[in-house]
Amino acid sequence: MTSGLSRRQLLQGGAWAGLAAALAACGAPSATPSRTSLASPSPTSPPASSSPPPPSASPPPTASSAPAIPLETKIARLLLVGFRGLTIDAAGTTAADIADRGLGGVILFSTDQQTGKPRNITSPKQVTRLVKDLRALAADRTLLVATDQEGGKVARLSPATGFPAVASQAQVGGRSDAVVTAWAESIAATLASVGINLNLAPVVDLNVNPHNPAIGALGRSFSADPDVVAHDAAIAVDAHRAAGVRTALKHFPGLGSATTNTDFGVADVTDTWSRTELEPYRTLLAAGKVDSIMVGNLVNGQVDADAPASLSKKTVTDLQHAGAGPKTVAALEKLKEASATLPAAAATPSDARNVTGGQGVAGSIRPSRLVFRTLWDQLGTKWE
Repeated sequence: MTSGLSRRQLLQGGAWAGLAAALAACGAPSATPSRTSLASPSPTSPPASSSPPPPSASPPPTASSAPAIPLETKIARLLLVGFRGLTIDAAGTTAADIADRGLGGVILFSTDQQTGKPRNITSPKQVTRLVKDLRALAADRTLLVATDQEGGKVARLSPATGFPAVASQAQVGGRSDAVVTAWAESIAATLASVGINLNLAPVVDLNVNPHNPAIGALGRSFSADPDVVAHDAAIAVDAHRAAGVRTALKHFPGLGSATTNTDFGVADVTDTWSRTELEPYRTLLAAGKVDSIMVGNLVNGQVDADAPASLSKKTVTDLQHAGAGPKTVAALEKLKEASATLPAAAATPSDARNVTGGQGVAGSIRPSRLVFRTLWDQLGTKWE
């Protein structure tokens, strides 16, 4: 692909893979195949003529005769990408990728981690206009516009940019259904008011390590009890669906026991993770409360000793399908995170323990090849 969707820009900008096209199709009304009945000959019909029938006209075009979607477009529709800019004009190549190359969606952030300045969000009016303009570029399809609006410390739409404050999951977890419902409805209404249709939340990690710098210490978990987590997450999903917003459960297969934040280092949960952390996913899937699942950038040698979870077929496809069913949509967390850019020498969980600093380096473990192989394995049969 010789466009803004180059592998280098994809990795530098951060991308959520395997989510956009599949989610865009979720919930859309399915066309009911027409049934063409074959009429039985009438008893009073004259016998068939021995002369050959006249040549029939060419059959009308069918859906199968429509031009095939190019592979590049199929891949583009599976991607959510980040960009810098407060307006459509500043979106640059991302705007062109939406309009001309079928990009599946974008993710909005409030603050640029490199500069400390606003990245995509400064006010309700500004972000509403930005989302409207982005959607206009994809008039032929549903463009996913995503953000992280968990509540508490992880809220891209915050009072700092003119949005209402919202409690964290830890503050509402385990409280009455009325409290959790009001909290979830508030988040969903805020997102819908500016046109955002995908919330990368709720977090369904168990708070098994309250000092976890990625989850527990930030108040991002409902509870350490999987039943409470599943119950409250189901309420959140329902509230979002009622507002026309999809959700992404995270961080599969479980980040609650980590001792490192995956944004800044390698989170190795090989020795601390347990299969109990899969219970919220199983419960929510059985109840039909899953729009998508985000796979975390973590190392879990119990599942895959050879790759981080987000780049692992054993995690993204095999483990998830074992309890999730083949129709579950998986998203890979942003590829620029430290855990997804392990140096080649730290490609296994045991080696990852020796990595410090969490800096992505050139020559990391071939994320592009692994990501697209995973996409193909999981969603390839659905691309047509």
